[in-house]
Amino acid sequence: MRDMTMVTNAHKANGASTIPLIPLTPEQELTTRIRLAQALQMSLDPAEVLNLFYTHIQAIVSLSGILFKFGNGSSELKIGRECLHHCDYRLTTDEGYLGEIIFSRSKRFAEAELITLEFLLSSLIYPLRNAIRYQTAMRLALLDPLTLLGNRAALDTALRRELQMAERHQHELSLLMVDVDFFKKINDEYGHHRGDLVLCEIAKGIQSACRGSDITFRYGGEEFVVVLGKTDAEGAKIIAERIRQQIAESHIKYNGKTIDTTVSIGIATRHSNEKEHINDLFERADKALYIAKNSGRNCVISSDEILIKS
Repeated sequence: MRDMTMVTNAHKANGASTIPLIPLTPEQELTTRIRLAQALQMSLDPAEVLNLFYTHIQAIVSLSGILFKFGNGSSELKIGRECLHHCDYRLTTDEGYLGEIIFSRSKRFAEAELITLEFLLSSLIYPLRNAIRYQTAMRLALLDPLTLLGNRAALDTALRRELQMAERHQHELSLLMVDVDFFKKINDEYGHHRGDLVLCEIAKGIQSACRGSDITFRYGGEEFVVVLGKTDAEGAKIIAERIRQQIAESHIKYNGKTIDTTVSIGIATRHSNEKEHINDLFERADKALYIAKNSGRNCVISSDEILIKS
């Protein structure tokens, strides 16, 4: 194992490192750099950038696998398989730590191969940094900055995907619309700052009451939406009731004061034998929520129940 730190500076042309020896001919060096640069600029997906890098360097240094650990510790990307021998590199730019990349194979690395890998890494760092930046920006663009839940743009994308999956595999899909009861009164009595605190706590409460596969979004204002994949009306009612109880039993404390809140929830379910547009699903959930708000609040109403009663 070889543990090294590779530092590059933005003012160096083409991300070139300070490695003094390259075990390639000048022609090979130029050809390799051009080929890698062209390939790595084809994507802004970190996984794809690493896959392209792995594929293109195989002809120069044989590898069994690559493992990349993101600098923020959030996740890892693995390509190929892990073997006994490996060499590790910390990838750092003048802007900060990108992460750690580990090359692996069954045969020990020769010194000349390590020098070549270091040369090749100099072509990877900036495309990988750009891809990570882009991915981070895209992720932030889909987050509600207050609650850190998905925003409406993220909801539209997720719901469209979930509906397509439900139709393709004939699964049921349910949607919960959750509205905080008397939220204007909370803002008027405690101030908008504490109102924001209430929304954050409710977002946490909704997530804690849901399953790992359920996806929660802030729809706007004091409204939240939960997408329940592979969930029928009965299952949705159970989860919605769990959310209602979770919020009703929570007591939000701030500066010695306790703020009690409740929510009203409307449910709409796309049944496995039906084809339904996203807007129709929302309209039914919204109608069920409206009835819940006009039935005393702090309750759960399903659009299926409305159809039965009517």
